[in-house]
Amino acid sequence: MNKTLIYAHRGASKLAPENTMPAFELAAAAGAEGIETDVQLTKDNVPVLIHDENLRRTTNGKGFVQDYTYDQLRLLDAGSWFSSKFSNVAIISLDEFLQWFQKQAMVLNIELKTNVIEYKNIERIVYEALKRHQVLDRTVISSFNSNSIIRMHEINPAVRTAFLTSTKRRDLVEYAKSLGANDLHIKHRLLDKKLVKQCHRANMDLRIYTVNRPNMMKKCYKLKVDGIFTDVPYEALEYRGLHDKRKG
Repeated sequence: MNKTLIYAHRGASKLAPENTMPAFELAAAAGAEGIETDVQLTKDNVPVLIHDENLRRTTNGKGFVQDYTYDQLRLLDAGSWFSSKFSNVAIISLDEFLQWFQKQAMVLNIELKTNVIEYKNIERIVYEALKRHQVLDRTVISSFNSNSIIRMHEINPAVRTAFLTSTKRRDLVEYAKSLGANDLHIKHRLLDKKLVKQCHRANMDLRIYTVNRPNMMKKCYKLKVDGIFTDVPYEALEYRGLHDKRKG
């Protein structure tokens, strides 16, 4: 099996405002092998990269993403909450991000944020964008919402999907398979050796979120999970290097 891949969770989100171009650029500069980001839909059906359904935490706006057009969202400040030096940073569209991403030697995880609001046609809209930018072959689409996994599988069974969960259940691998998911993404506290073995026996990749503590990073590397999502990709790379050196 290959080494555990390191995905920058919402970009290098400890160094720059999450899900913004500075965070993604810093992740690439740090050597992260993947980007993890979140997609919601605007009022005019433009997919945008933002984690929360509500604007208040990461912008100077208020209310819901779905109640604004893309042009309206572009006027908001999506950086000052993090630091004044990012005050000119805007919410970006999926298309804008993919224009940058397609030139990077990285993999991508897109989380469809449909567990609170089931955005109509979000699966098809995201699929078409990935196809247009020719990055489907290095993208995994994940969601907490099993319906999104099923819908994406119906659009194109060749698209790699992952069921995302923080809930412990005995039949997790079988359940994810029943949705048509290829992979499983779990909260770090659910990680154990048995689940890793079950996933690999079922030919599923297992990725863990959100791994920021050195001890959890070491556990992931030791158990040979397929990927971790981390806010600190530069530290994760450093610890993986130390782990590989000790093994060698």
